[in-house]
Amino acid sequence: MSDSAPDTAAPAAPGDLALPLLGMIAYFQLAAFTRLAADSGLAPTLTQRLSLAGYARNALNRVDRVAGRIVELGGDPQSAMRPFAGVLVEFDERTEPSTWSERLLKSYVGYGVADDFARVLAEGLDPASREVVDEVMSDDGHGATVVAALEAAGADDATLSPRLALWGRRLVGESLGVVQRVLGAHPEVVRLLAGALPGDEPQSRLFARLTAEHTRRMDRLGLAA
Repeated sequence: MSDSAPDTAAPAAPGDLALPLLGMIAYFQLAAFTRLAADSGLAPTLTQRLSLAGYARNALNRVDRVAGRIVELGGDPQSAMRPFAGVLVEFDERTEPSTWSERLLKSYVGYGVADDFARVLAEGLDPASREVVDEVMSDDGHGATVVAALEAAGADDATLSPRLALWGRRLVGESLGVVQRVLGAHPEVVRLLAGALPGDEPQSRLFARLTAEHTRRMDRLGLAA
């Protein structure tokens, strides 16, 4: 009896795993540019307008950085981004802020879940791609700006913190729903998650980590998660 044929399946190339995540991140950064530019136009002070305009510029630079890595891997940036276009539309429709403070919290807490999702997935990438993700996901000061603005607003309005705590709970629920929809619609992302969090129930462990990071952000703001 002949021996069984050896497994000749080739390991996945770096681009096979990285391109979907890089495309998602590039699209999210493009959306961040649009959002931050709009926030700059609505900001109540010149200082905040200038800060937010700078963060919008940073987001656009990050799109270029990720697109460059996509090209290095032999991909096309627009083709990699296109499957994720519209992912945030329902989230934005369901979480329309009614005040400037709610808008700030959404930018920090709501979209922070998407950033954490990308960081977790990046743990399964090749070193060069992971370095790019770590670079573009680093905090450029936006978080500190939001914390300072909300602290100042809370000092002037004793009712603000309880209202924002409720808003934060709604935001995280909707944000986790976005993550679940991405996992349901993109098997290539599920495959990447399995590599990033090997072992049993990677999705359960993913959501536990995302929830823990959300709690950390709310704690930084002095709000109940």
